[in-house]
Amino acid sequence: MLTHQEAVQFLSKKPALSVSAIEKEAGLPVSTLPKALAGHRTLNQKHLTALEPVLLEYGLTEFRYRKARVISVVNHKGGVGKTTTTINLGRALALQTYKVLIVDMDSQGNLSQSVGVDNPEEQLYEALVHQKELPVLGVTENFDLVPSNLELAKYERDLTHSPSGSLRLKASLAPVLDKYDFILIDCPPALNIFTNSALIASTSALVVLEPETSAVKGMNNLFELIEEIRRFFNERLTIDGVLLTRVDRRLVLHKEIIQAVRQDLADFVVFQTEIRLSAALKESQYAQLDIFRYHPASPGAQDYQALANEYLGNLSY
Repeated sequence: MLTHQEAVQFLSKKPALSVSAIEKEAGLPVSTLPKALAGHRTLNQKHLTALEPVLLEYGLTEFRYRKARVISVVNHKGGVGKTTTTINLGRALALQTYKVLIVDMDSQGNLSQSVGVDNPEEQLYEALVHQKELPVLGVTENFDLVPSNLELAKYERDLTHSPSGSLRLKASLAPVLDKYDFILIDCPPALNIFTNSALIASTSALVVLEPETSAVKGMNNLFELIEEIRRFFNERLTIDGVLLTRVDRRLVLHKEIIQAVRQDLADFVVFQTEIRLSAALKESQYAQLDIFRYHPASPGAQDYQALANEYLGNLSY
């Protein structure tokens, strides 16, 4: 049976549909659906019974059985904004009513700590090493976490030498794919077993790049790894695009590097949205909050909301 929440989520994610036309087809009173979408009323059983066959004609079945888009947030270098992007892009999507899971694939555990999980009782390595159920913790509405800490690093050798080591994350995520719209994996700053595992499990990669010479160097190695994973392990893997972070447009060097990146990577999507250098973004992680809870009017919040909108607009799935 159709539920109020399911109906609202479906219509929210189908902005091209005419709500007034659907109301008419279902025989609902005028403004019933706009009020429900705005959170001003709850659809009753009579409304839902009349609405369900109409929504089925517009793709409700496919919506019900959708599986998450799994996104590896990657770069070979640390300090470029992978964790910040995983948290705040994920939260921006959750604020648009998408169900989002973020996965801490870095043994430093920065992602977990940045959302307030310092000493998780259960964590990712238990699913990867001992085949336990994936530990999922709720952070905020529509926004969950699979935590990690230094314990994960202890098992890198074991996973590397196991025939199934690089496939275990994919297997661990399989049972939750139908529970989420997006799963974002915060990858470590290394092209190791954990990054390989994330890419094998993913639908796509989001490359995060700081406009500094040291960050740009070695990008070919990352693109070659993604292509190798695609060819031999995961033929559906694509690159969603390159995101420029920690950008200070006042610096001539940043302007020059950004221009070069856009020219050199013309075959890829380089997002028009750039994440500006922002003290609030750093402060929010220290406060163990996403930027939308820490400082919703900050440039960082504006940039990540714009990125979410651009990202959703680019999706063709």
